Amino acid sequence: MSVNTHPQRQTFFMALFTLMVLLWMAASQASTPARTILVVGDSISAGFGIPVQQGWVVLLREQLQQPVPGLLVQNASISGDTTQGGVARLPALLQQHQPALVMIELGGNDALRGTPLALIRRNLETMIQQAQAAGANVMLLGMKIPPNYGQKYADGFAELYTSLANQYQLALVPFLLDEVALKPGLMQADGIHPTAEAQPQLVANVMTVLQPLLGRFFHP
Repeated sequence: MSVNTHPQRQTFFMALFTLMVLLWMAASQASTPARTILVVGDSISAGFGIPVQQGWVVLLREQLQQPVPGLLVQNASISGDTTQGGVARLPALLQQHQPALVMIELGGNDALRGTPLALIRRNLETMIQQAQAAGANVMLLGMKIPPNYGQKYADGFAELYTSLANQYQLALVPFLLDEVALKPGLMQADGIHPTAEAQPQLVANVMTVLQPLLGRFFHP
């Protein structure tokens, strides 16, 4: 009788085959490079005042599907969040999503509350260090505030992002709302949050910096 027709041996070979398949799948998953972007931001990235599916993070995910197959974009943005909130939330998010790239879009709410610039910088720096320690690349999405908060404070706030990007050699979008802020029809009535019509421009601002770096962030 052939060994393959013996019930016990047939069961053994089936079990062995199943085990080999599972081991192969595990090895394949382990060797698959990380293809996740984690966006940690505030209401600008959470899509305040507009349908979620029209927000810039969703549009970015759609635009990246072809150049980076299998890409996941996890939006961990919360309206009203601050850099201190980001520091508290980021470690668990890094562990959960294991991103290849972390986009940090925080600081605007801190500045609108007059938070000392040194504290904002320290919190952003802590987030950068947390992400890098987890093996992730970091991109800063810069913000600006109106000069009525004081020109010195406004200039110092905008400079924070450039300074940190230079110090840690990070990708930087100097101002996420470039070509959007102060433009009629692209900002909501509160003058702070962009409209749905503005979201493609936010994606364009991000992609200008991100496109040349895709190969570095997401290896084939």
